[in-house]
Formats: sequence, structure tokens, C-alpha cells
Amino acid sequence: MSWIILIASGVLEAVWATALGKSEGFTKLWPSIVFGVALVISMAGLAFAMRDISVGTAYAVWVGIGAALTVLYAMIFGGEPASLIKVLLILGLVGCIVGLKLVDTAH
Repeated sequence: MSWIILIASGVLEAVWATALGKSEGFTKLWPSIVFGVALVISMAGLAFAMRDISVGTAYAVWVGIGAALTVLYAMIFGGEPASLIKVLLILGLVGCIVGLKLVDTAH
């Protein structure tokens, strides 16, 4: 259960990071609200997951998921230039996240 919550929290990290950019310095109401709600839920999920998953692993997975999804979203919808090397690097990041899950021994 902790891993599912951690993954969902990582997805919400991408949501709040994207909303933060769209809030234009908290001058736009709805992106600012989405940012705040997603941030609180994401942090709460990370804290919950850290009860069963080591801090280093949980944080690295949380950040990795958030970073990968934020970059992918920006490349697909936000005008971020896409390139083969960027896609390969994101896949490498995802591979590292999966690797951390496979070697995690905390219970």
C-alpha cells in the first residue's frame, strides 16, 4: 500500500509543480489553488509512505516520478522542446526508480 501511495504522491508532485508554473507567481487563482491542494496531499502521501519505505528511497522515488512526469507534460503540452536524448534520459530516470523499488529492503 505504501508504494501505491508513494507513486500517487509522485504524480501529485508533477501536478503541483506544473500548477506552480501556471500560477505565474500566484497571480492566477485556480492554478494557485491546484498547487496548494496537490502540494498538501502529495506531502501527506510522502509522509505516510515513509512509515514503511526508507527516507532516501521514498524521497528519491517521489522526486523522480514528479520530475519525469513534469518534463514529459511540458514536452507534450507546454512547448518544452523534445529530443531523443531527453526521452532516453527520462527513461533512464524511470529505470532508476524501478531499480530503487526492486532493491528496497525496508519493511
